[in-house]
Amino acid sequence: MLKKIISILAVAVLSVTVSANVQAASITVQKGDTLWALSRANNLSVENIQRLNNLTTDLIHPGDVLTVAPEKRYTVKQGDTLWEIGIDHQVTVSQIKEWNQLYSDLIHPGLNLVIFEGLRNNTISLSDKPVQPAVETPAESAPVVEAPAPAESAPTVEAAAPSSKEIIVEATAYTASCEGCSGITATGIDLIANPNQKVISVDPSVIPLGSKVYVEGYGEAIAGDTGGAIKGNKIDIFIPSKQEAINFGRQQVKVTILN
Repeated sequence: MLKKIISILAVAVLSVTVSANVQAASITVQKGDTLWALSRANNLSVENIQRLNNLTTDLIHPGDVLTVAPEKRYTVKQGDTLWEIGIDHQVTVSQIKEWNQLYSDLIHPGLNLVIFEGLRNNTISLSDKPVQPAVETPAESAPVVEAPAPAESAPTVEAAAPSSKEIIVEATAYTASCEGCSGITATGIDLIANPNQKVISVDPSVIPLGSKVYVEGYGEAIAGDTGGAIKGNKIDIFIPSKQEAINFGRQQVKVTILN
């Protein structure tokens, strides 16, 4: 009986230890601590601690409270979105963008993302995902009818809005951060002053200029620009970072014309 109790306790202690190893933890900086020493003590990289705590230098002070968590690398696959990756790893889109210094929701296959584990929330904000409006159910009061109708008659419904048009296009990316670039689109949007504005360059004969669209992997955007090389089913996606625009390359994506 005693051996059985000891075995149970040993398993319990082991379970607690394993659980603790995959959870985020907070550490308080002591006098004489350095990021390098803390990284060695917690089996993490200095970059891990800096990124997780938004540190831009190696400088820390006694009393600072730092978060440490295991780091995981995820390679983006074709068709992935930040929202889906966030759901799979139980983190938010904002966290992924912050950890990986992403300035938009646009990602491309082969991109390596850092995911910090142990920070998982029981409830994840789904604000990045379009939400379907709730359908209100009429109260139990009898509806006004002109004449008796058969029990199975179809209910009166309002005319549905025109369905959105979906097309597959070849997408490239461009940036306003280049020599000689004015940063002003064909519709007058200043991309240098508004680097977070989501804009695509289109062929107006395919996608109406000024229309609102949803681009797979990029999100909702404005068809606010044109280009000499953008003819037919081609688009050019605005990305503020020149390097990210180069990394995007050439991809096939689905575009939904919303209006």
